[in-house]
Amino acid sequence: MVQERPIGIERRLSAILAADVAGYSRLMHTDEEPTHAKFAALLANAVNPAIAEHRGRIVKNTGDGFLAEFSSAVQAVRAAVQFQKLIKELTIGDADETRIAFRVGINIGDVIVEPHDIFGDGVNKAVRLESIAEPGGICVSASVYEHVRGKVDAEFADIGEQHLKNIAHPVRAYAMIRDGGNRASETGRTRQVSPPHFSVVVLPFTNLSGDAEQDYFVDGVTESLTTDLSRIRGSFVIGRHTAFTYRGKVADLKQIGRELNVRYALEGSIQRDRNRLRVNVQLVETETGSHLWADRFDKPVADLLDMQDEIVARLANTVNAQLIEAEARRAENTPNPDAIDLIFRGRHSFNEGLTSSSLTQARLYFERALTIDPENVDAKIWMAAVDVTSSSTFLTDDLPLRLAAAETILLKALSHAPSHPFAHLLLGIVLMHTNRAV
Repeated sequence: MVQERPIGIERRLSAILAADVAGYSRLMHTDEEPTHAKFAALLANAVNPAIAEHRGRIVKNTGDGFLAEFSSAVQAVRAAVQFQKLIKELTIGDADETRIAFRVGINIGDVIVEPHDIFGDGVNKAVRLESIAEPGGICVSASVYEHVRGKVDAEFADIGEQHLKNIAHPVRAYAMIRDGGNRASETGRTRQVSPPHFSVVVLPFTNLSGDAEQDYFVDGVTESLTTDLSRIRGSFVIGRHTAFTYRGKVADLKQIGRELNVRYALEGSIQRDRNRLRVNVQLVETETGSHLWADRFDKPVADLLDMQDEIVARLANTVNAQLIEAEARRAENTPNPDAIDLIFRGRHSFNEGLTSSSLTQARLYFERALTIDPENVDAKIWMAAVDVTSSSTFLTDDLPLRLAAAETILLKALSHAPSHPFAHLLLGIVLMHTNRAV
């Protein structure tokens, strides 16, 4: 049953800008009244005009900062760049120990709107991004970066996946590269950041049919595959707008991997004659350029939209399994695996077959992951998956105990990720096995 929206709740998609003064408590403790006066002057002369010029609104002041809302990510970033530059100019003569500098975080999210405040996970991420920004800097989420790339007078460096306080999953973040010495240090920092786990770009598929009228179908496969892969939990998939900048270019996959900071690239071609459609696809590890997997699909031509859905579904499922296997192999060679490495190894063991040995091995990996990161939702859910699968296939003698353990850990996981579909599926199976399904 579809849950009805509570009466009076307004929601909308917004670009959220969170800002605060770095070291505000120290500044107020040292020189309270001058600090307060400088802060108010910077808001009036730099921040408020920039936000108004770019059609944003100050939602609320937070004592040492503020929260603003925009209808456009581009406008939010332009406003932040503008007031950060002006604040730097206005405070250039101040001593280091008394200079006021703002940190800014920007995210896109679906927010709950009230007259004098906004709420939601999107707001929380903006606030956490602000907390990792440097004084005078701007830190944006990957979703913001995809919208503003090439559209604002600023460059951003990929600083990788960030584990933010009270945010369940890592957030890919980008930091503004500033002038002077900061540029070298930030770009150097970028070069040292390893590509995230499960990061992939779907390059535009090539139309080999010699018929430009088929471009729409080829592009549709590329776009739909990008969308389906991005729905995989824990994946980082480069947006279609960025991926399509490589259309028609000779692909140096190692260079593309470095430019986009991704581990894998998926490329392919589609060829259609009168009666058949052929799809060639390959998954490449960008660091080495080695082919991890390749396949070819031949289908009789039928309804193109139905065929597109079928091709994308088959590709997404297969690529998902191949990426898990590739990440598991990489983790085997990692001297100090983290929780995510161990989860991928566990999932690979889980995928190897419904045998007692593979499921036992998978559970050991998930237990090790929870030892490193006790609150990891994915490790909890996959450990429950092992128990549920062992019970469903009668590979365990302690069925009631395993089901009880699975239910306990699933309820804990759902308290942190209440919309996790796989967790709900597993919990439903537990309820069916214990005759409590309604």
